[in-house]
Amino acid sequence: MSKILFSVCLAGFSLFALDGNAQQDPYEQTRKLMVRQQIESRGIRSKPVLDAMRAVPRHRFVPASYQSEAYRDGPLPIGYGQTISQPYIVAYMTDLIRPEPGFKVLEIGTGSGYQAAVLAEIVDSVYSIEIVEELGREATERLRDLHYDNVHVKIGDGYHGWESVGPFDAIVVTAAANYIPPPLIKQLKEGGRMVIPVGSPFQVQQLKLVEKKNQQVRTENLLPVRFVPFTREND
Repeated sequence: MSKILFSVCLAGFSLFALDGNAQQDPYEQTRKLMVRQQIESRGIRSKPVLDAMRAVPRHRFVPASYQSEAYRDGPLPIGYGQTISQPYIVAYMTDLIRPEPGFKVLEIGTGSGYQAAVLAEIVDSVYSIEIVEELGREATERLRDLHYDNVHVKIGDGYHGWESVGPFDAIVVTAAANYIPPPLIKQLKEGGRMVIPVGSPFQVQQLKLVEKKNQQVRTENLLPVRFVPFTREND
């Protein structure tokens, strides 16, 4: 794929839109159009992934001032100098891990909680780590309000993963690391898949697929992306 897709996570925000009437969704048709034009047309065919992208109210994960733009083909600013990722990238990364209903998935970089919500529509449980305390608390509240009770958010350094609840069937990393953190490889189950952007901060990085088979680790470069840096506690 020659086109560079820009996507950043670990997102900050304030004054997010919280629709008081969960029964009314004025963006349902817009969301279906997003899936058809931005995701299916680019080759995503997995029914669970497409259904999840249709189900999650993306407009609930952006500031109120950007609610009307929530389904456009690109990232959006959500405060703290960060953005919510392009819908296609969220769907693509979800599709790469081949999620199944019984899966336990680790996400590094909760941000606004959107990727976690998409995963939660498919898998049994999502364990998400956010290093920015404010983001972690707000995402926890938002996911609870939207009844994603199978998402568990922890505030901390994602480099170390979540060993006490691992190993994981799959891992999704939503920030660019200089290299693949060894603790995450260790916490990936045999036969598991991890998707992670690797490269220098604020430059074009490579989205990589990591697979563990027969205790061997295989990596594959997939496409160029641009994510915010993988933040550590000592940064």
